[in-house]
Parts: sequence; structure tokens; C-alpha cells
Amino acid sequence: MVKKVYLLVIKSYLGPLVMTFFISLFILLMQFLWKYIDDLVGKGLEWYIIAELLFYASSTFVPLALPLAILLSSLMTFGNLGEHYELVALKAAGISLRRIMLPLIIMSIFISGIAFYFSNNVLPIANLKFKSLLYDVREQKLALDIQEGVFYTGIEGFVIRVGKKDKDDQTIRNVMIYDHRSKKGNVNLTVADSGRMELTSDGLNLVFILYNGFNYLEKTDQKNYKKTNPYQRTKFREEIRKFNLMDFEMTRTNEDLFKSNYSMLNLRQLRDAEDSLIAQINEKKDKNPASTLNKFNFYSKIDSSKYVSFETDKPYITDLLQEFKDYEKVNIIEEATNRLRRDRQTLQNHKTEIELKKKLVFRHQAEWHRKFTLSFACLVLFFIGAPLGAIIRRGGLGLPVVVSVVFFVLFHIISITGEKSVKSGVIDANIGMWIAPVVLLPLGIFLTIKATTDSPLLDADSWIKMYSRIFKNRTD
Repeated sequence: MVKKVYLLVIKSYLGPLVMTFFISLFILLMQFLWKYIDDLVGKGLEWYIIAELLFYASSTFVPLALPLAILLSSLMTFGNLGEHYELVALKAAGISLRRIMLPLIIMSIFISGIAFYFSNNVLPIANLKFKSLLYDVREQKLALDIQEGVFYTGIEGFVIRVGKKDKDDQTIRNVMIYDHRSKKGNVNLTVADSGRMELTSDGLNLVFILYNGFNYLEKTDQKNYKKTNPYQRTKFREEIRKFNLMDFEMTRTNEDLFKSNYSMLNLRQLRDAEDSLIAQINEKKDKNPASTLNKFNFYSKIDSSKYVSFETDKPYITDLLQEFKDYEKVNIIEEATNRLRRDRQTLQNHKTEIELKKKLVFRHQAEWHRKFTLSFACLVLFFIGAPLGAIIRRGGLGLPVVVSVVFFVLFHIISITGEKSVKSGVIDANIGMWIAPVVLLPLGIFLTIKATTDSPLLDADSWIKMYSRIFKNRTD
């Protein structure tokens, strides 16, 4: 009988788990599309590139979607069992809530192990693919779209204006083409009454066949051209202009350029990178530029024999520049001031470089701990959702969704706060990255104890009776 109960609980859990996981993933994916919609639309991207980008983006959202799915599905599962009085029947048969939860606890531990493997081995690769592809998509130029009466600057080195386009979208009228390849301004202009706009068969070139026009060229290579303003005008009946569209082809950046980012490393690589950064910081500290700065020495120009000896315990005041002429004093002071400014900038750059490397170390430490916190968060949220569902005894997507969202938002806010504190160096990574699961763990233990002892924690009738008793005592 116990095996059948376990199978019943597992079947009741797997359906909501898969459903809520993909719903959460879909919501996060829609948020991503809303954020980057301007970088995707109007660039003529192939469908498989967008599909690949969405696939890798979905993979990076698993650390957010999985804990939420476990929380919601566990709450729904035990809420449904409580709402249909199946928990009551099982308890009446002598099966405690702890034994009912046992198969799901084992499954949650198994899921946590998979989550750890995913974070350490799959997620770094997914981040690499996703961020490199997203970079290429965002750098991609907008697709060729020459509008009527608008100066089009999408083709490098040219500015094109088409006064009117016929319905066939190929015949063009009142054409102006500025050639800026010489980078001398508007010195090369082509105008035409009409023409045709076509793409070559391979799609790599745009061809303008122009009719009845002029080429205007200002002669800037002649002497005194700014005064004489010489120019050359050439009339043509037909002229062909070809524009290269290779810039509109999407090019993939070498992924090796992104591999060193901390979010694309596993545990071993993160440790190696952190040790390397710490060694670089120590080396920078040992090579303090303050000890190697060029000191400005003007004492060699001063006749020291003119100065009497002085005692070190008494103040000594003298004018070291009194032997120099006024203009020499000015030069010496200016040179000393400039050197001090350069030395101060050198020290500031040295300090800034060390601080940047320290922040990078903090980011590596945060990413290292994140590999473990995801797995631990799955367990903690299960021990919140399962007993809470048994207590409130409500299934479906109504109240469980509201309760799950509240707890998940609380968990996410605490987690983000701790992570930002770690990355800024305010809190140690051993503390900051574990704040969220450690804060919610006592709540999970408390709810589990209350659920297994049949405590009327969220029973409305018990709360009404308690408030009635309190107000009755006050009136007495």
C-alpha cells in the first residue's frame, strides 16, 4: 500500500512540476524579448538565429525558473491532496505526513543534484553561447530599407535620398547620392531624374541604374581651392552605381573572446581564475609605483655651501630658490607641479587597477557560491511549499500561485541584495551568497513541524476563535 501511495504522490507532483517549470521559463523568456525587442526587429535575422538565441536564453533562465517551479508544484501537489481529503484518508490509514513527503524529498534531493551539475557544467556553456550570439545580434545592422524623402545612411560611406518610389518598389525618382568615402564632406554628389534599384542574385550588392543626371565633384586637390571653389560637372544618360552590402551580413564573433568571463566558468576554472587575480593583485601591491617615481631634483643647481647646518629638532625655514632668477623659479615650480600631477595620476591609476581586480575577485567568488546555492534553494523552497500546501489545503493555480510568488519574490530580493553586497565587497561571499536560503530555512523547518503535527496554522476558524477569545477578555 505504501508503494501505491508513493506512486500517487510522485504522479501528482511530476505534472505540476513540469507545467510550472515551463510556464516560469516562458514568462522569463517573454521578459527577455520585451527587453531586447528593439535589437531583434528590423535586422532581417533568419528564423534559426532567433530560435538559437531563445534556446540559449531559456537555458540561462533555469536557475530562476527551477526553484519557483519546485515551490509552486510542491504547494499545488499537497494543496490538491488536502483539498480532496486524500491527506486525511492517508493519515487515517496510519501514514504520517513525513512518510507521504518522503518520496518527494528524495526526488528534490535528486533534482538538486541535477541542478548542481547543470550550474557547473551546462550553464557556463549556455552563457557563452547566449552572450556571444546576443552581442552579434545587437551589433547587426538594420536591414536595408530606403524610404521616400529620407536621407539613408545605412550603407557605409554613402548618403542616399530617394524622392519617390513607384509601386514596384524598384523604380525610383529624384535620386541624390553623396559619396563620403574620401571623408572630405559633401564634395562628391550624384543626382538623377530616375532610375532602378535592384539586388544582385547573390544578395551581396545593391545596384542603382540611374538615368538623366549629373555628377558634381569639388576639386579639393588644387591650390587655393577654398578661394576659387573649382568643381567638375559630368552629365550622363545612364550610370550604374554598385553598393556592397557585406556589412548587412551577420558575422559571428570568436567565442574565445568571451570565455574568460566569470559567468562562463565552472568551479575549477573559477578557482584558478581567482587565484590568478589574487596573485596579480599581490604583484601590483609589491610593485608600488610610489617607490619608483622620478623625483624632481633641483638641489644640484643650488650651492649648498651657502646654507648653514641646522638641528633636526628645530624648524628650519629657508628659500631654496633664492639663488635662481625669476624666470628660472617659474620654470622650476611649473616642472615640479607637472611632475607631481603625473605622479598623482600614476598612483591613482595604480589604485584603480587594484580595486577593479578586487571587484573581479568578488564576482568570481559570488559565481562560485552560486553553483551551490541553486541546489540548496531548491531543497529549502520544497520544504516551504510542501508543508504550506498541506496546511492551506488549496490546490489549482489560485491561492498557491499567490503564496508561491510572495515567497519567491522574498527569496529573490534577499538573494539579489546579498549578491550585490558580495560583488561590491561589503559582505564576504561565504555569508552574502547564502543569506537567502539560510533566512528561509528556519521558515521551512517551522512549516514542516507545524504541518506534521497538524497545527491549525492557517485555519481560518482557529484564528477567528483566537481573536474572539482575545476581544472577549478585553471586554470583560
